[in-house]
Amino acid sequence: MRILLTNDDGVHAPGLAVLLDIARALSDDVWIVAPSEEQSGAGHSLTITRPLRMQQHGPQHYSVTGTPTDAVMMAVAKLMKDTPPDLILSGVNRGANLGEDVTYSGTVSAAMEGALAGIPSIALSQVYAKEGAGLDVSFDAAARWGEQVIRKIIRQPMPPRTLVNVNFPAIAADQVRGVKVVNQGFRDYGRLKIVTNTDPRGFDYHWFGLGAAEQSPAHSTDLEAVADGHIAVTPLHLDLTHHQSIAALTATFAAD
Repeated sequence: MRILLTNDDGVHAPGLAVLLDIARALSDDVWIVAPSEEQSGAGHSLTITRPLRMQQHGPQHYSVTGTPTDAVMMAVAKLMKDTPPDLILSGVNRGANLGEDVTYSGTVSAAMEGALAGIPSIALSQVYAKEGAGLDVSFDAAARWGEQVIRKIIRQPMPPRTLVNVNFPAIAADQVRGVKVVNQGFRDYGRLKIVTNTDPRGFDYHWFGLGAAEQSPAHSTDLEAVADGHIAVTPLHLDLTHHQSIAALTATFAAD
C-alpha cells in the first residue's frame, strides 16, 4: 500500500512526525508532501497568483511553498503521477477540527482534495485543552490509537467523493474511552474574539481568535464525543447540495 502524508502545520511539524510513525506501521511505501510553512486555516484554497517551489528533504519527502491543497495536487499530479497513492493521511493536526472547523481546516481540505482525486483520504487531528499551548501539545492519544483507527476505517470501501475526519481527545492514551462514529456538530461562533492592538509604528492591527464555544444540544456529535473522552470518527462528503431545497426553489422559479 502506497501512502501519502500531508498536513497544514508544515513539513517540520511534530504531528507529521507522529503520523509518519503511524504510517510506517501500515506500509513500507510512505511519501511526504507537505506545505513548507504552517497553513492553518487555509481551507481548500489553491495558489494561482504565484509560482510554487518544491524542496526535497530526503527520499520520498518533499515540501511545497503553498497550501495543503497545493501539496496534494503536486503529489498526485506530478511526483506520484505514474503510481498514485492508495491512501492519503492528513495530519496529525495540532488542535481540533470539529464541527464547522472542517470548512476552514487545511488538514481536512487536504483530505478533501484526495477524495476529489478518487483516493481514500483521512484527516486526523489531536485536540488539546490548554489555551495558548503553542507547540506544547501532547500527541499521546493520536500516537497510540492512530494505527488501529486507520486500519478499521480502511477495511470499508469509501464511497466516491467522501473522506473521514478523526479527532483524538485531549487526554492520555490510556484514558481514551474508545471510538465513536458521530455526526459533524455545529457551534455558536457569535463569540468570535478579535484582538486589537497597536504595532511599534503606531498602526492598529487585528487578530482573530476563538472565544468560548457553545456546543450543540444533541449529545451525538464530534464535539461531545471528544469532550467525553472518545475518539470521534466522522464521515464527510463533498456534495454540498441541500437536496431538500431543490423542489421549493424549482417551484419558486417556475412560478415566474
